[in-house]
Amino acid sequence: MRRYLEIYWLMIRNSLIREMSFKANFILWMIVELLWFAGQMLFLEVLYGHVDDIGGWSKWECVLLVGTHQIIAQVFQAFFYVNLAALPDLIRTGYLDLMLLLPVDAQFAVSTRKFGMDNIVNALVGVGIVVFSLFKLGVVPQTHQVVLFIACIPFGVAVHYAILFGLSTAAFWIVKAQGLIYGYFNVFNAGRYPDTIFRGKDLFSGLFKFVFSYIIPVIIVANVPSRVLARGFEAPWLGLAQLVGASLFIFTATRLFWNFALRRYSSASS
Repeated sequence: MRRYLEIYWLMIRNSLIREMSFKANFILWMIVELLWFAGQMLFLEVLYGHVDDIGGWSKWECVLLVGTHQIIAQVFQAFFYVNLAALPDLIRTGYLDLMLLLPVDAQFAVSTRKFGMDNIVNALVGVGIVVFSLFKLGVVPQTHQVVLFIACIPFGVAVHYAILFGLSTAAFWIVKAQGLIYGYFNVFNAGRYPDTIFRGKDLFSGLFKFVFSYIIPVIIVANVPSRVLARGFEAPWLGLAQLVGASLFIFTATRLFWNFALRRYSSASS
């Protein structure tokens, strides 16, 4: 474990050196992400100009939810997104062959090559939005609520990582797997909406909620920690157990899928 931490620290340091060599690019992408986040806030402002609540969520509860989604999304992108998005190219060009020869776990090698500092800065913006939302709600969370909220973050990141890793692994059989990766963000962004809006009585709504709460559990990733923080112990344990269980299940499933793909991989030159 210590060796892996040392290797990972070297990768992060190299990524920071590379990003600081292109400061304009670093600042530009940070501004783009901030503008995207501001657009989400504007959308909520317009929406709540016509309604008082959405599925039982007030305006500032929804803002807190969006802020939580921002934190998880940006941490995920900082540590993993660029690496997983590049996996199909590694497979197609044969560079994966070199990665497999490294004296470290192959999944670790392809998942941790690069690190995005600009995403960490934008995650801190999400933290600021969460704190401001709690102020507007008049909520002062207790210590255990904050601890549970923080504990939910890595499990939420693990869910997004595992799903995207599984989609990227499909590149062993699919030439244009980038379409799956980019398409995932349309599903990914469903996590910034209250889970109660998906509780329709028709078959499609029920199926959608089941799939994206248990099979591809993007809905619960931000909803669970937001409920814990804003609403105290409003039956949090079921949601926490669902988040932890979903992250462990999907992470294990994609790990098995990756090992299955590697056993059938004969290199790009074959």
